Amino acid sequence: MEKNTILFNGVSVDTYTSVRENAIISLLVKERKLKYKDNPPVAAIVNGELKSLMDEIPQNAHIETVKLFSSLGRRVYRKTLCFLLCYASSVLFPERSLVIGHSLGDGYYFSYRNKEKPDVAKLKAVMKAAIKDDMNINIVTITSDDALYYAKSKNLTETEKLLSSRNDGSYRFSKLGTCMEMYYEPMLPSTKYLEVWDLIEYEDGLLLRYPQSRNDFELMPFENHPLLFSVFSQNKKLAGQIDLQSLGALNEKQTQGHIEEIIMFAETMQRRRFAEIGKMILDKEKVKIVFIAGPSSSGKTTSSLKLCNELKLNGYAPLKISMDDYYLPYDEVPVDENGEKNFEVLESLNLELFRTQIASLLKGEEVHLSSFSIKEQQHHFRREGVRMTDKTILVIEGIHGLNPDLLPDIDRDVCFKIYISALTQLNLDSRSRISTTDNRILRRLVRDYRTRGISAVDTLSRWPSVERGEKRFIFPFQNNADVMINSALEYEIGVLSTYATPLLRSVKKEDGSAYTTARRLLSFLKLVYPIPSESVPNDSLLREFIGGSVYDVY
Repeated sequence: MEKNTILFNGVSVDTYTSVRENAIISLLVKERKLKYKDNPPVAAIVNGELKSLMDEIPQNAHIETVKLFSSLGRRVYRKTLCFLLCYASSVLFPERSLVIGHSLGDGYYFSYRNKEKPDVAKLKAVMKAAIKDDMNINIVTITSDDALYYAKSKNLTETEKLLSSRNDGSYRFSKLGTCMEMYYEPMLPSTKYLEVWDLIEYEDGLLLRYPQSRNDFELMPFENHPLLFSVFSQNKKLAGQIDLQSLGALNEKQTQGHIEEIIMFAETMQRRRFAEIGKMILDKEKVKIVFIAGPSSSGKTTSSLKLCNELKLNGYAPLKISMDDYYLPYDEVPVDENGEKNFEVLESLNLELFRTQIASLLKGEEVHLSSFSIKEQQHHFRREGVRMTDKTILVIEGIHGLNPDLLPDIDRDVCFKIYISALTQLNLDSRSRISTTDNRILRRLVRDYRTRGISAVDTLSRWPSVERGEKRFIFPFQNNADVMINSALEYEIGVLSTYATPLLRSVKKEDGSAYTTARRLLSFLKLVYPIPSESVPNDSLLREFIGGSVYDVY
């Protein structure tokens, strides 16, 4: 028998293999008795890459277990929970095709392709039985022909299209009972730990709810997000008009020479949305301030400029103000619980200066607006003063625009609030979604490197702090918006992949968690057919990130 010495959780361990390599889970003995509440290991970091516990132990590897109540562990949990629902549906309704939609609050939205009414009680019963039986989730390798046959036989149209856009000889699938789906990232080795969840009927489909990081032991009270759901639904409907609801379909459009048509359609629809919002603002009549808010890399800057143009076309004199010009110097920015600078908290702004200048403008006084120098880390005041007239509308963009504490004394009747985010509408396949967060990471990665010389390592390392801040100080206020904008363009992942791939490849194993994220994103991007940036219009919101914008953003 061959000896294999590995480093497991910092301890040197010898494993022995004969015909078949041992799975990583074989290293866990005492841990197998742990329950959900014990924060058990659910995956592993093997030589820097996230792996399933069912993966084989490589030679001379460094292996660190991933605990359930970590950010990666929660990702594994959610992915497995989605698979369990698909399994239950395949058992009860094998003739139906359940398709994953998008994230919504603390859940994922699913619907049946032919709009069949879901039977929540039956689905939950099968899911609970599978958890009680502690069913294994295996990884199997099947030929490309068998994979394509399976997708066709189960009416997994989006999976079939993705497989048709690839030419691998075989594929890895996750398998629970007789239900299979393409393997993109790790799942739990069994259903045992799937204890905290709920399944409810929502609109025309289902909402599969999971615990949030604030409380791993029970679900938070349900909070509806009707405005967010309507934006997703509208974009799905539009994507359906051009048969573009999955990555496989996008790849297909590229190979068939239809990508220019897709780009034109996506850009036209986004321009129309800004025109509609411009009209909504005018119809409200009393509006003097428009707030545009959203998480990092949503495209707030370009969106504010596009909206200003719409207001100009209607005879108004918009005055754009960026909250970035009111940040405190770096040394004065508060830190979070991890000791890191927290730029997502409201107190990272010079609130006294911001509130004073906005109040003066609303009184009709002349104001020399602030301009913040990142290089010098100090405020300057612009030489030319500005003053509001009857035709002036302030367009203020920044992550805190929907927070009522930003301008607590402002009259709500003179405000119009817009929430913007890159809500990715494409699926990977029928049962796996493309993460909205991943799309924003790619945007920020490209922009940070191009405009600020920030390396991919630094961007990826800082992202967890960004996410923590967004969850606490941005997302809770999204329902305060009068309207939402989806800034994601159906084709953008193909363009971003060209820029992001070499940056991600520059991240090395010694870069720790940044390397783990980079490897995961690279694994996803290898499925994407690149789209040349020459086809992207110079007024596109995407130009804010890849460069060449007619608005001269950054």
